[in-house]
Amino acid sequence: MRLILLSGGAGKRLWPLSNNNRPKQFLPVLQHGDLRESMLQRVWRQLEEAGLAQHAIFSSSGSQKELILSQISTDIEIVEEPDRRDTFPAIALAAAHLYSQGVDKNEIITVMPVDGYADHSFIEHIPRLATVLEDTGCDIALIGVKPDQPSEKYGYIVPGKNLASDHSYQDVECFTEKPDLTKAAQLIEKGALWNCGVFAFRLGYIIEILRKKGLPYHYQQLRDMYSTMPKSSFDIEVVEKTEKRAVITYNGTWKDLGTWDSLTEEMASNIIGKGHLCKNSVDSHIINELDLPVSVWKVPNIIVVSGPDGILVTDRNEATGIKHMVQQVEIPPRYDERLWGKQTVLMHKVDPEGNETLTKRVIISAGRNISYQEHHLRKEVWTIVSGSGEVCLDGEFSPIHAGDTIIVEVGVRHAIRALKTDLELIEVQVGKEIGEMDTIRFTHDWDLAPSTQ
Repeated sequence: MRLILLSGGAGKRLWPLSNNNRPKQFLPVLQHGDLRESMLQRVWRQLEEAGLAQHAIFSSSGSQKELILSQISTDIEIVEEPDRRDTFPAIALAAAHLYSQGVDKNEIITVMPVDGYADHSFIEHIPRLATVLEDTGCDIALIGVKPDQPSEKYGYIVPGKNLASDHSYQDVECFTEKPDLTKAAQLIEKGALWNCGVFAFRLGYIIEILRKKGLPYHYQQLRDMYSTMPKSSFDIEVVEKTEKRAVITYNGTWKDLGTWDSLTEEMASNIIGKGHLCKNSVDSHIINELDLPVSVWKVPNIIVVSGPDGILVTDRNEATGIKHMVQQVEIPPRYDERLWGKQTVLMHKVDPEGNETLTKRVIISAGRNISYQEHHLRKEVWTIVSGSGEVCLDGEFSPIHAGDTIIVEVGVRHAIRALKTDLELIEVQVGKEIGEMDTIRFTHDWDLAPSTQ
């Protein structure tokens, strides 16, 4: 069995910490022992403990590749989407990748989102999907979660007749997408299950669907025309149109941590970051990524979230609706995580003559470096705040320490790396045009930098 792990979307309901640069599955807000971990890291840890991680690949947008590698490992296989096209194109591209690698058409492929929250017992149900497909001859097998209450947040699977003597799985009668609470309660009375987006199929089944749709099923060909594929979900394009379907019922903890209310329920502490809650602020939470302290005084049942992109104060029971507000107040992301570390925009100014100044706080992780690169429209000034490292300017290496200032003039090839500890610096960019379009990268390998001169 192979696993396709879906990592997509921006999670605007978790603004201001979640944005296009750092979707919700990458937020380090869950507790594991003495450490905090993201949803992605939690799912990956569970898969490793179950012995399933070695068979997994990621399907993600290109902008998320460095985030995945920085949080998990540099050995993970990632299928990058050229554009965000929803789950059917993403899964099709990952399936075509496996097929082009020589994976047999009879291989069972299981698809799983990385932003779910479940007990380890949920992960143990995944191998059962392969057994169901083999025993029943069905084309699709799903995991459905037994609801603990009516909810408008999830789609529902309505099971039909039993397909096993021990009633461990049923066929699927129909699907209902996010009904209102009244309809949800009626569905639950009929035995309906939450659709958690985990399902399995044989690789050949998806390859045949692509063939029938007139789409290429070899990876590079499908990737070349990916941007022309319609944006559509795998549920609509495949699952709901499939006649032979089976569902396994999971009766345990599973949640979609897509709102601040649901996420804070799984946090080990009411405060993350610098903050203070008085004892009268019952059921309130602070999630603070800024260096400034946040205090809540005698205000119960609220959530305060502060980060580089903004500050949110919301009644916890109304947190679901902030997605519509975000569209009115959202600014370009100011926080970014990379394979080499992280950076935060502190200030961006443009003078009357059109000259730009961009100031960033940059933290390079121990033992890592930015790529060897140059710019033609701006110069950069680096002030080292803490740590020690090494800088390369036009092929010449020099040590750097806290208090040092390095000026990188226009056209100078440069890179910087941290040694045994994280290296923190303030970077000021000054020029007529500041952006990624003015970055020419030569190599990510520190030892190869001199050879690119």
